[in-house]
Amino acid sequence: MLRCPLLVPQLRVACCSKMTQKPDPISRKFVPIQHNVLPSYSESDGHRFRIISYNILAQAYVKSSYFPHSPAPCLKWKARSQAILTVLKSFEADFLCLQEVDEYKDFYKKEMENLGYASIYVQRSGRKRDGCGIFYKLNRAELVLQETIDYNDLVDSVEGGKEESSVSKNRDSQQDHGDPNDPRIRLRRNCVGIMALFRLKNSSSQHIAIANTHLYWDPEWVDVKIAQARCLLSRLASFRKLVSEKFDCSPPIILAGDFNSVPGDQVYNLLISDSDDPEANDQRVALLSVYGCTRGEPEFTNCTPGFTGTLDYIFYSGHGDVKPFSFLELPDAESPDVAGGLPNYFHPSDHLPIGAEFLVES
Repeated sequence: MLRCPLLVPQLRVACCSKMTQKPDPISRKFVPIQHNVLPSYSESDGHRFRIISYNILAQAYVKSSYFPHSPAPCLKWKARSQAILTVLKSFEADFLCLQEVDEYKDFYKKEMENLGYASIYVQRSGRKRDGCGIFYKLNRAELVLQETIDYNDLVDSVEGGKEESSVSKNRDSQQDHGDPNDPRIRLRRNCVGIMALFRLKNSSSQHIAIANTHLYWDPEWVDVKIAQARCLLSRLASFRKLVSEKFDCSPPIILAGDFNSVPGDQVYNLLISDSDDPEANDQRVALLSVYGCTRGEPEFTNCTPGFTGTLDYIFYSGHGDVKPFSFLELPDAESPDVAGGLPNYFHPSDHLPIGAEFLVES
């Protein structure tokens, strides 16, 4: 969720808010990539797996003051939670990378197990209640290795950061109100990520590295997001090196998440750059955007009257035996299901899910 007063084109008044009947959440289809965009593949060429990235909007952030445009019933936990499950189930995905997951232990872990998913999860630092989770189909993939990312560790790179770290952990309520020019305060945004190595349960037995993250939201704090993105790329490179040494393989990497960065900005360009970052200490992981290199980035993945734009991405390493096969279609600005902004009856979050199918070549 992006909570900032940006100016955007005015959206139409939501027709769904006046409906007497509550429509079901929308489930969209996957669209094969055109032959003239990337080399064409057929299912006989290998094995496919499907991945979704979705900021599901933590219930802790669902307040009528944040979403005055949304129909009140759409904001209630009982309705939202069931709508989110309906949407997730409809994808029939092998991997679900979810951001802003709260109620993990009390709700999502158990409910997703009932749908055949196991999961790994990291909660945000401090007193934040939400976090990032990777849910995977037990009959389709096996978890081999996992690591978590706490971007608050960036504070330790600042002179005096470790001393500050031990103190500020005990005063979380004050940290956002400290001196924003102090990097020890500025870098402590309680953002996290999680990455894991999976082995596909098919004849290929392909290893896949999947990472899921949620970067800081404030558009004015670009330096913080850049620092987080550099940390992420460094950790991905280190993880790939560890896997290579331990399992004698170089797995393709898929990175999903809410990056709170629009196409073409500094964070986005850093992530897709195939050149070495002069400030990085490790070999860079060269990434491509699934949507960016096929249909073009979506018009938007976050849709509210205060901000409408693309913040969510699925990136993948361009080398190796894994290629995108199809992508999840998304609505455009004229689609009636997004009129007036999200959440609404059709979409239980202020973000849209994005997705891709990948083909493991035989």
